[in-house]
Amino acid sequence: MSLKHIVVGLSGGVDSAVAAHLLKADGHKVDAIFMKNWEEDDSDEYCSVSQDLEDAERVCEQLDLPLRTVNFSSEYWDWVFEYFLAEHNAGRTPNPDILCNTEIKFKAFLEFATKLGTEKIATGHYARCVFSDHYYQLLTASDSNKDQSYFLHGLNQQQLGKSLFPLGNLSKPQVRQLAEELNLHIHNKKDSTGICFIGERKFRDFLEKYIDNNQGDIIDIEGNIIGSHQGTTFFTIGQRQGLGIGGVSTASEQPWYVVDKRLETNQLVVAQGSDHPALFNNSLIIEKMHWIDRPYNQSISSIQAKIRYRQSHQDCHALELDNGQWQLNFDQAQRAVTPGQYAVLYDKQHCLGGGIISHRIN
Repeated sequence: MSLKHIVVGLSGGVDSAVAAHLLKADGHKVDAIFMKNWEEDDSDEYCSVSQDLEDAERVCEQLDLPLRTVNFSSEYWDWVFEYFLAEHNAGRTPNPDILCNTEIKFKAFLEFATKLGTEKIATGHYARCVFSDHYYQLLTASDSNKDQSYFLHGLNQQQLGKSLFPLGNLSKPQVRQLAEELNLHIHNKKDSTGICFIGERKFRDFLEKYIDNNQGDIIDIEGNIIGSHQGTTFFTIGQRQGLGIGGVSTASEQPWYVVDKRLETNQLVVAQGSDHPALFNNSLIIEKMHWIDRPYNQSISSIQAKIRYRQSHQDCHALELDNGQWQLNFDQAQRAVTPGQYAVLYDKQHCLGGGIISHRIN
């Protein structure tokens, strides 16, 4: 690899810090940028932006890297958060982290870095990118437990061609060990979880600030009213906690799970047991399908898919429909298929692309 000017998105965590070190150790000119993407209700109680910036500054001192800060809060609100709210209001369960990658980290950040004269940007994502058969291909990371290709499936050829993932062939323990050997103070810093702008607060408490309550009935699959809810928006398929019907007396003592959200009647449908048939579907429909390196059409057999991040690859085949949507048919029924989430397609380690789950079918 020829030496390049590379801008690293430095988050204040161990992954991006080690990514920056590896690039500098290879002889590249490395600059660091810290992105702030959230302003609303940004307090020390909920968000760790101030601490993350302090950690990023200290890492840059230790690695002798120049650091810039840039505020993408306006772009995040317009391109990610408004979509997040609209999807919830439509009764779906969005994944803003994926949109954050396509619209902020690999669009707004990439454009900003390009103006600085950089040839490539780099992040601490666990994924790999190779140029093969005239295309940039997104591959899963060597560490399957940390692979983040699911979150990157929305990237296009231009974005992948300008991006580097230095951690793609490393495991998380190796990254932490290297950070400790470098005496980086964040070598044992806890990984961030969830959505940054929500922080450590309860998800429902956050959502209630932006979405009105709309009380309705909780019904079982026979249609019997067994409780009430403050809005179907606050629940997702497969959810167990927060239903408030634990004391409902039935022949079964198994816990209740959300199996459907009926928006037209504002009803939340529940069933008992984590393996209840109403929680499983054999097929689903994908809309807004995005192919990473080449378009596919009609049908694809012998592939795999994930309908959530923490899931192993599931065998399936895909069929293109007349309206441009795709139908995924799984070899085994899938639990808690959730409209608004993403289904991501793979051919073994090769991430093909993905799209938004429109609805589930049997």
